[in-house]
Amino acid sequence: MLKLVRYSSSGNVSILCMAIVFGAAFRTLAYGQELEPRSYSNAPVGMNFLVSGYAYSEGNVATEPSLPISDVEIKTHTGILAYVRTLDLWGHSGKVELIAPFSWASGTGKFLGNQQKRSIRGLNDPRVRLSALLYGGPALTLQEFADYKPDLIIGASLQVFVPLGQYDDDKLFNLGTNRWTFKPEIGISKSFGPLTLELATAGSFYTNNDKFLGDKTIKQNPLLSVQSHLVYNITPGIWAAFDAVYYTGSRSIVDGKRGESLENARLGLTLALPVNRYNSIKFYATKEIYSKSGSEYGLVGVAWQIRWGAGL
Repeated sequence: MLKLVRYSSSGNVSILCMAIVFGAAFRTLAYGQELEPRSYSNAPVGMNFLVSGYAYSEGNVATEPSLPISDVEIKTHTGILAYVRTLDLWGHSGKVELIAPFSWASGTGKFLGNQQKRSIRGLNDPRVRLSALLYGGPALTLQEFADYKPDLIIGASLQVFVPLGQYDDDKLFNLGTNRWTFKPEIGISKSFGPLTLELATAGSFYTNNDKFLGDKTIKQNPLLSVQSHLVYNITPGIWAAFDAVYYTGSRSIVDGKRGESLENARLGLTLALPVNRYNSIKFYATKEIYSKSGSEYGLVGVAWQIRWGAGL
């Protein structure tokens, strides 16, 4: 199932239908809907962060009962390298983030009762994200930040996925998408002493991929998501979060054939611990709790963060 095989029946089921179902679901599993607590928290201007991390995900892809495809499972090991710098954006606190993920992935499944397998490794589509705190997050120096008390914060961001990831146009199972993705987001957070409530809503908008399975064009409707976080600051530098996300949409269309819209919900936990003044470590895990269509997978990860600058 993970290599090009053509199948036809009286119902006119073809590889295109398989591609619609499998392709959209794998892209959601591979890139996921990241649960990102504290995305709209303030930090001193001029800070630099270098982040390296590892994540492991394992799950299955739901397929149409009418298709001759079953038992689709995918395992992915992903390394992440990211650089973040805080900015002064016309008096508002902001951040620019550069993220480069690299994955090793393997998938198995049955097509017409025959077991198929494919393994790949390479660069995922890198990302650039610019965010700004539009209300309640002024741009502050390190000295000014010592007296800052967060209350209500409203922020916005734009994330761009650049189509530079591994992509073979004659394969269904890829790490890159061969298209641009634009993800605008609006977030709000409210602090109550050590407790912070966060809510963010976003939409992912895709350009067309005109090299899908050779010379075909795949179009995809926007993927809409809402995520929330309950963050508790245990001590300075130590915090934990309970995370949740719901997403829907992302219906794919290939040569006029339409796939199903995805609809999923996930829960997660995050724990951040300081190592010293310049280093910290973060552990996180997420799990599907509801999947009407698409993929069901679990993910665990760890990230090491180094910070410097701003007179630290």
